[in-house]
Formats: sequence, C-alpha cells, structure tokens
Amino acid sequence: MARRGAGGGDGSALKRALLVSGGLALAWLAVETAFKPLLDRLRGAISRSDPAHDPDDDDDDDDLRGDEKGDTRGRNKALNEEQQDGGAPPSN
Repeated sequence: MARRGAGGGDGSALKRALLVSGGLALAWLAVETAFKPLLDRLRGAISRSDPAHDPDDDDDDDDLRGDEKGDTRGRNKALNEEQQDGGAPPSN
C-alpha cells in the first residue's frame, strides 16, 4: 500500500489547485450574473464621473437655490445664517 506523504507524487496538489481555481472562477461568474444590473449601473457611473471635479469646490450660490424637486435645505441654511447674523426670523 502506498503512503501519501508531503510530496504527494500523484499530482494531488495540482488537482487541488485546479479545483480551487475552478471554484473561484465559477463563484466570480455567479456574482457577476447575480449582480449584473447593479454592477452595470456602478460601472456606468464610474465611467461618467469626472475625477478632476471636486464637489467641495462648488459655489455657495447653489445652496441658496435648492433643486426643482422642492429641496429647501439650501434656503433653510441661508435663513439660519441670517438669523444668526441678527436678521429677522422667518415667519411660518
């Protein structure tokens, strides 16, 4: 009866490496298939992004406008700053 030692000799290490590699490839394909819509959106957003643009450098005038969907965070911020500066409180 042959003993299997650390050397193996019959290619068991190669079989194990091929099995692990095949399993990783299959897992990667499963993840890509399962999350395809999400990954496509993420990749599209990355390709459309401008790495030279820093959102922190935007002008403060944009904060005063708010957006068309009724976002009033910028206007509320301006009103709060006006109150701190001694302006009249807003009437609700």
